[in-house]
Amino acid sequence: MLTNIPEVKLGIIAVSRDCFPIGLSQKRRRAIVEEYRGELYECPVTVENEKDMLDAVADVTQAGCNALVVFLGNFGPETPETLIAKNFDGPCMFAAAAEGDGDMINGRGDAFCGMLNCSYNLGMRHLKGYIPEYPVGTAEDVAAMIADFIPVARAILGLKDLKIITFGPRPQDFFACNAPIKGLYELGVEVEENSELDLLVAYQAHAGDERIPDVCADMAKEMGEGKYYPDLLARMAQFELTLLDWAEQHRGARKYVAFADKCWPAFPESFGFEPCYVNSRLASRGIPVSCEVDIYGALSEYIGMCVSGDTVTLLDINNSVPKYIYDEDGIAKLGYKLTDTFMGFHCGNTPACKLCSDRAVKYQLIQHRLLEPQGSEPDFTRGTLEGDIAAGDITFYRLQCDSEGTLRAYIAQGEVLDVPTRSFGGIGVFAIPEMGRFYRHVLIQKRYPHHGAVAFGHYGKALFEVFKFLGVGDIAYNQPKTLPYPTENPWA
Repeated sequence: MLTNIPEVKLGIIAVSRDCFPIGLSQKRRRAIVEEYRGELYECPVTVENEKDMLDAVADVTQAGCNALVVFLGNFGPETPETLIAKNFDGPCMFAAAAEGDGDMINGRGDAFCGMLNCSYNLGMRHLKGYIPEYPVGTAEDVAAMIADFIPVARAILGLKDLKIITFGPRPQDFFACNAPIKGLYELGVEVEENSELDLLVAYQAHAGDERIPDVCADMAKEMGEGKYYPDLLARMAQFELTLLDWAEQHRGARKYVAFADKCWPAFPESFGFEPCYVNSRLASRGIPVSCEVDIYGALSEYIGMCVSGDTVTLLDINNSVPKYIYDEDGIAKLGYKLTDTFMGFHCGNTPACKLCSDRAVKYQLIQHRLLEPQGSEPDFTRGTLEGDIAAGDITFYRLQCDSEGTLRAYIAQGEVLDVPTRSFGGIGVFAIPEMGRFYRHVLIQKRYPHHGAVAFGHYGKALFEVFKFLGVGDIAYNQPKTLPYPTENPWA
């Protein structure tokens, strides 16, 4: 269970223009509450004027609501209904009633028309509101819109109270992880930047912590016998407690935290292990720990956790799939071209629950080559969580601030194939329709870094709405071949 994301407590406020029957809005509001399957607080105040608006906002606030549905049961009062979004401290969805009550004289609400003026008024006041793709519907339709709004609201609430804690400078040799933090402040995200020495001092202070044996036992239980290094558990448990305590002591005025840590080359030799397995364990409880001080990677991971309600991972868009694997495993029969496939990889930060059953704590092969004597047994380069990523639907995505300080994002839905990688690390064979074109005309053309966040399921619809609500103007996706990219050569 993720413990580091918000719980959405939703309320619904009906609005009514005073020249329309107020009972129409109230009856339609009640029908939505009865139709919706989740928890939905029904505000008893129907808003016709600004005083009603203040009373309604006070009521839903008192009821503990942190997100709202503003429902136009008829045409609706343009100013009061939009001022709800100004006065309520949380995301608001706006939806309107379709006709169909059987009386097109006294039972016609004209909310189809009112929704236009509502949107216009929100824009005039520079207020944000979540408006569904088609925001007019029956009680059943609006209930479905509300279900779609929940993950969006959860992400907006999470970002509003998020602090990203970093350790170490962003690495020179992975310059792509460097990005202006201006975009974080524009989103309302707080940042706390620390030195690797701060982390080392805190880690040393946890030596002999009485909680270490319990964490070691939990690690051993999670991995199973023969799947970890017994002599390494205490060191890794000490580090896990260090990060968890730092989060509690440094969250300050924020409710939620994410980490972006410098994990090499100094880390393993200084701490005595690789941090990957511990990072995976924190991610499994809703606290992302991105590699290589990738601040926007941590941000992207956190958004994915809020949207999916599940853990996520951060991977390198790493290497092409060899043709012999493509041929031997019959990937063509699945409807994918070779260029639709690639391997997503990281040293070992993916939560154990998202890996195949052969996963185990191992050593970082690349770091072992670099940092330990040639031919020696791995020592401080141990600590990665490795194995093939389990097959299933995925969404590959990222929110990034470019070199000019502009926020942009991409989203691509696909799957992890049930194909052995024959390789090392936390790794999987990914397939995304038209990945080759997407790679060239989005990832390369728009200069995205090599890290991408992975949500385990298809969440493109909700992620798109979150990025749109945040004001991200450029949201790219893997366009079908029938829809060329602006930079795609038509004669290629």
